[in-house]
Amino acid sequence: MLAGMKTLKVLAAGLGVVVMWASAFPAIRVAAPGLGVIGLSFVRLAIAALALLAVAPLAHVRPPERRHALLLTAAAFFGMTAYQVLLNAGELHVPAGPASIVVASAPLVSVAIAAGALGERLTVAKVAGSGVAIAGVVVVCLARSGASLTSALWIVVGAAVVQGIYHPLTKPLLRTRSALEVATYTMAAGALMSLPLLPWGWDQLVSAPPSAWASALYLALVPSALGFVLWGYAVANLSVATSTSLLYLVPPVAVFIAFVWLGEVPHAGVLLGGLVVLAGVVLVTQGDRLFSRRFVLSTNHQAHSGC
Repeated sequence: MLAGMKTLKVLAAGLGVVVMWASAFPAIRVAAPGLGVIGLSFVRLAIAALALLAVAPLAHVRPPERRHALLLTAAAFFGMTAYQVLLNAGELHVPAGPASIVVASAPLVSVAIAAGALGERLTVAKVAGSGVAIAGVVVVCLARSGASLTSALWIVVGAAVVQGIYHPLTKPLLRTRSALEVATYTMAAGALMSLPLLPWGWDQLVSAPPSAWASALYLALVPSALGFVLWGYAVANLSVATSTSLLYLVPPVAVFIAFVWLGEVPHAGVLLGGLVVLAGVVLVTQGDRLFSRRFVLSTNHQAHSGC
């Protein structure tokens, strides 16, 4: 019974993260116009970093290893600083729902980098899934912009690319450090790297309305700080397949929250493209496991039939 209760707690934490991360997309739509792209990026990263650093002694967060300094810097730049700036800039013109769907394609970049830089094998399922997901992204983009891709959509695609770069960069770090420790390192480093940009966004930052500040505070403390803490807990207690599958819920939940919060009515083409993207990402991340399981079941069935 205790084991069952723990499983429920872990799943609740994972589903909570899904809602938090999905809610970030409409929250950005509220905060970015007031605080500005640079202002929101810095405020979100800085407050989240301070919150994680405050928790660090209680969570026994260890200092990073010196040999990982370059890797940590690269992960912080792509996954935190660049991602925040690009996503905030894109969502000034792209609705929250379509933005969440495009960003959901980030694992495709991770798979490509893992194959090229880390020597991971590209299988038929991963190549096919990548093609399906890319087609879905194209459908989403064209549903929003007609026959051409707008610059704002390209910026959101750029956000997906840098987020995809972040994940394989953290893989060596996660061999010796926890998810919470890596999040703390990269969040703090990302805030420091966004600091030089602040003069270009200062005027808009200081004149931002209370609603923008409230959304920024929410983004920093809930999806960023608390989200990473709960995600670390969920990943530590769930299988990779289960934790990954939970993330497939982020785009549909984001579309629903954007509809309730902002009144964004999703275009039929966006919903269709979103389903195609999710199908492709599932095929990339789970296809080999599903195919191998089917092969084993088929082999066992043939063996029993032969008897």
